[in-house]
Amino acid sequence: MSEYRDPSRAKVEEAKDKVIGAIAETMDLYGVTPAAANLYATMYFKDQMTLDEMREELEMSKPSMSTSVRKLQENAMVKKTYTRGSRKHTYAAEKNFFRSFMVFYCQMWEREVKMNMEAIEEAQSDLQDVLNDDSSSTETLDEARKTYDQLEDSKTYYRWLQDLVENIQSGEIFEFLPKEKHE
Repeated sequence: MSEYRDPSRAKVEEAKDKVIGAIAETMDLYGVTPAAANLYATMYFKDQMTLDEMREELEMSKPSMSTSVRKLQENAMVKKTYTRGSRKHTYAAEKNFFRSFMVFYCQMWEREVKMNMEAIEEAQSDLQDVLNDDSSSTETLDEARKTYDQLEDSKTYYRWLQDLVENIQSGEIFEFLPKEKHE
């Protein structure tokens, strides 16, 4: 049962708990552990929290708390904040879901583009050596040409993905997919 005597206050906390639960449950999309997801969701409704406040609120161990905060910082979902006169580090959740989405997915997509384009370039260089080798059999040359062309075609996707990242990072994406505005 609710620890609040004021029924309206209890409803506010129940409403927050519903959203916290939903956010925490979907954070696996960002590669976040359940502990880090609960931390982010809890912090979403707070202005800022110290590590001690986080541990107390969520009853997490110090190592688990540190790991969770670090992962959330890597994903730009939590940032360290400065509080004048305090020696303790405080942290605030990123409340702009557009920013969280953009930072996280752009990092992942840039990694995908970089790794795969490098592999494709190296593979095509190897295949070019085969294509230039007069001692290669017709069958080997055909397979090398087919593989080379297949890799060349795949570059279209990676160039498109890099363009998508650039359009998201620059904000141009919102010209094509505007943020919905409610008044």
